[in-house]
Amino acid sequence: MPGATLSDRAADPTAPTLTTGGEALVRALAAHGVTRAFGIPGTHNLEIYRHLAAYRIEHLNPRHEQGAGYAADAYARVSGRPGVAITTTGPALLNIAAAVGQAYSDSVPLLVVSPGMPLRHPRQSTGLLHEMRSQTEALRGIAAVSHRVSSVEEIGVAVARAFTLFRTRRPRPVHIEVPLDLLTAAEPAGPVRTAPPVSPATADPDALTAAAEALRSAARPVIVLGGGARGAAAECLRLAEKLGAPVVTSTNGKGIVAETHPLSLGVSLHSRAVRHRLAECDVLLAIGTELAESDLWEPLPALTGTLVRADIDPAQLYAGLPADIPLLGDARHTVRALLDALLDALPDVPAPATDTVHRAVAALREERNAETRGQDAHLLPYLAAIRAVLPADAVLTSDSAQCCYYGAIPHLPVAPEGRYLHPTGFGTLGYALPAAIGAKTADPNRPVVALSGDGGLQFSVQELATAVQLRLPLPVVVFDNGGYGEIRDEMVSRGDRPTAVDLPPVDLPALARAYGGHGVRADSPEALAEALHHALNTPAPTLITVPVPVPEELPR
Repeated sequence: MPGATLSDRAADPTAPTLTTGGEALVRALAAHGVTRAFGIPGTHNLEIYRHLAAYRIEHLNPRHEQGAGYAADAYARVSGRPGVAITTTGPALLNIAAAVGQAYSDSVPLLVVSPGMPLRHPRQSTGLLHEMRSQTEALRGIAAVSHRVSSVEEIGVAVARAFTLFRTRRPRPVHIEVPLDLLTAAEPAGPVRTAPPVSPATADPDALTAAAEALRSAARPVIVLGGGARGAAAECLRLAEKLGAPVVTSTNGKGIVAETHPLSLGVSLHSRAVRHRLAECDVLLAIGTELAESDLWEPLPALTGTLVRADIDPAQLYAGLPADIPLLGDARHTVRALLDALLDALPDVPAPATDTVHRAVAALREERNAETRGQDAHLLPYLAAIRAVLPADAVLTSDSAQCCYYGAIPHLPVAPEGRYLHPTGFGTLGYALPAAIGAKTADPNRPVVALSGDGGLQFSVQELATAVQLRLPLPVVVFDNGGYGEIRDEMVSRGDRPTAVDLPPVDLPALARAYGGHGVRADSPEALAEALHHALNTPAPTLITVPVPVPEELPR
């Protein structure tokens, strides 16, 4: 019962083994293969921290809980394993809420564990440290699940449930709250429970037959890939080549098919020319994507052809544009089944037809580029320098910044062996730097580069201290336009006077040096390439600022 002590075992050797809630939590995490957690210790979570080393869970401490959440998010994306973050009560949990919202938007398996008010804490406020009305209700509106346990034994059950959800559904964040008195109470913890192995879900055979028939007869098919298709990269490429179909991706799907492939249109859902192609195609196959307005930048126009949607989330099949042919199941198994149905029925696309399709895709890609060439022109040489320096398997993290969504996302090509991590949908600021730390700790042998604007960087710039502490060779490239450039542009386009968008200049390289890292200014693509080369071989973060001229027609 709550309040018992471990010394009770000696009084009755036949009694069940007693375990504190803190140890039960850490034991359950370790049983699910967790070897790293991100977070900040606080008065109320010390019983969790007490047991981490014994269960061989390494702890990394970012300087803010939001940074811990972004780091755990990126760790999950790169490692393929759930990211775990530990907070204390009240403000610490609310600090990580933005990262939880981003993980929900981007379908990231993020587990946040925190203490909560005691089991019998009165609803009437008593002024207990970090007290708030309901942590679980606050997180329930953001995470997929917020679970407050009521016994030490239930802790292992809650962890097993979280990992089962990660494996069987669209992966989204889960919060587990352990009441303060349970963390230190010694109770029977019960057997170690783990999430069961799961066979990937397979789409309905009749639906697969209908989808294969639609694709077999398509004259103008197009494939759209989202983040849910990442585990089926090779199969998606084979399907595109079999159909002779252009491939467009969402931001989360960036690089699933190499963006230098002749069939790839890259991240182009925002392009008017590409949206027109989608609207007029006879079959649109959308795999693991929301077809979301955050990728399209406006609602998708009505389709004239058949929409085939493949997704692990049943709700997604009918969100936005409902599927004409819904395929509910794991992306890899679904695409493999489509290939099996098509391989014998369709001959390989002959060389002349392949050349024609490749030329059409190249022309459409050029039309897409022409739409924003003037706006993006100053960024393109710098992006080319970054791509020239980095190997194909590099990881890039980015922020909600003009240099990213106008620049790197459409114009910096990525292949399946690399990764590009961006906070889509929810669109938080401050993601790039802590996410780069999480990505680098997930795979220390891969180069990682953070891309940010000066406004977004200052939401999480304190994480430079974390990168210094970990001695991470981490370039942080900051395109500095003196404030919130996108909002400034929107104000001007409305005819408004820009307000609260111009930030006083900050010597960001000097700030990086103050944290113990390095900082330089790159006034040319050549200088950026040289700085990147050096930064990738320096055991500390290097902040590289690239000045971005503000057009004269924009009043400052």
